[in-house]
Amino acid sequence: MTAVGLSTGLIYLPGTFAKTEEVVELAKVAARYGGTYASHIRNEGNEVAAAIKEAINIGEQANMPVEISHFKISSKALWGQTPMTIGLVEDARRRGLTVTVDEYAYTASSTSLDVRLPDWVLAGGREEGKKRLADPATREKVAKEMKEWLKKSKFKDYDFAYVANYRAEPLFNGKNIKEIAKIARGKDKLDDQISQILEMYEKGGAQMVYQVMDEPDVQNIMKQSFTMIASDAGVRRFGSGVPHPRGYGNNARVLGRYVRELKIISLEDAIRKMTSLPAQTFNLRDRGQIREGFAADLVIFDETRVGDKSTYPQPHQYSEGFTTVIVNGGVVFDGTKMTGTMSGQPLRNTVGQTQSHATQIAQ
Repeated sequence: MTAVGLSTGLIYLPGTFAKTEEVVELAKVAARYGGTYASHIRNEGNEVAAAIKEAINIGEQANMPVEISHFKISSKALWGQTPMTIGLVEDARRRGLTVTVDEYAYTASSTSLDVRLPDWVLAGGREEGKKRLADPATREKVAKEMKEWLKKSKFKDYDFAYVANYRAEPLFNGKNIKEIAKIARGKDKLDDQISQILEMYEKGGAQMVYQVMDEPDVQNIMKQSFTMIASDAGVRRFGSGVPHPRGYGNNARVLGRYVRELKIISLEDAIRKMTSLPAQTFNLRDRGQIREGFAADLVIFDETRVGDKSTYPQPHQYSEGFTTVIVNGGVVFDGTKMTGTMSGQPLRNTVGQTQSHATQIAQ
């Protein structure tokens, strides 16, 4: 099989409407082929514990490994509670389940503006959502629920929500919703901010950067033996918008800031979290280690210089300290430029080896 398992985005449409039982039945099919269940869990804020338990429960019922994507706590009300969320994973592993997580090295997440609205508003797509919001009573109900979320999460307003890319008005890129409300409406009270969010949703939505996490939580998650490093970023078009800096700097940031400067994890463990652990998690048998018979995928860097330069205000900056990137034995980056060599190939799961797979991850 080409696929490495089953993935879900239960925080997004249409996955948000999927019932646990439905996902379990799908997972059981993937499990028969040695697949992993990877999930962007249903909630990363106030209901994060229940969402983690759901992901683990799905893997347990389907008898397959679980990988929880971008493990985090995105509610200020729960900052400092990573011992609890990590404990849920540890408990599952002690029961013999194979559970891993991944993390990016920032206190901000990035996703659409749409997630700020209640799920029921979004059902059926944007046009249906716009029809609902055209009703004043419905609009008032939406605003009320948005305020309730802020209160429960202990955010006073939407100054944590920055626009990465808004096609309808690019001048808003890089500014937060409170700033935008002041510019567009002349006022930045909470009601004005909510009205601005709804208007932007109606005009096509926006890609956002959300400053919703706590640095000690990021560090605590990174220390765990079962945590992988992942950027959660798409391919960037240089100079376009004000995207999350993780697309340019995530792994370099881990190596420079969290290894060399803060000494949160060792260099060896950081590399393991970026290479062999992901390969083992997704059953990629000839990747992730320097061994005879394995693909020659190598990144050569100076551990004294490596680091990220990308920032939230100025994200379009390449990392430094890397000298060579080799993919399948072909040099694709020579330290100054991309060479044009295209030596990559599809990666395939090794079927029917779940027992040794589970043993590797447990170690």
